[in-house]
Amino acid sequence: MPENCIFCSMVAGKVPVVSVYEDEGHIAILDINPRNPGHTIVMPRTHYSTIIEMPEAEAGRLFQAVRRVAIAVRAGVNAQGISLAQSNGLAAGQRAPHVHFHVIPRFDTEGPPGLEELVPVKRLDPATLKALGDKIKSGFSLDSEIDKSVEKVFKEAKRPEEPTEKKRKIDFNF
Repeated sequence: MPENCIFCSMVAGKVPVVSVYEDEGHIAILDINPRNPGHTIVMPRTHYSTIIEMPEAEAGRLFQAVRRVAIAVRAGVNAQGISLAQSNGLAAGQRAPHVHFHVIPRFDTEGPPGLEELVPVKRLDPATLKALGDKIKSGFSLDSEIDKSVEKVFKEAKRPEEPTEKKRKIDFNF
């Protein structure tokens, strides 16, 4: 357990949390800064910085736990929908270096409905889409190479310092 990982501290019981689900490999806690009442964070008990670093079977079990929690959150707060959010790396907005999913209940009375409504689309022509698809497909041939080397890469990589710029405040006027 890395000493500076707040989620590892939560898993170890060193930081008080409101737990809503636990199994041998996972814990789900209410977010202390919820996007909506019932906003829950699901994480593995074992420390992994990103989902890419996790063994495939463990990532699958994590998603099974996320599904269970999503069903319970939706029923528990009578939500009409659920948004799942999961980021990997600072460039993607990950601020806690411990893989986790946000399970966010969503209601018909709120807006915007999700990230897909906030982020502008990037239109690509068919030739560019095909070339991009081919590049992604070629990445699948690296699966066995990735499985063998990903642990080494993450052990050797140093996490960059947190950005010093102030967070932008966005007011959605709900």
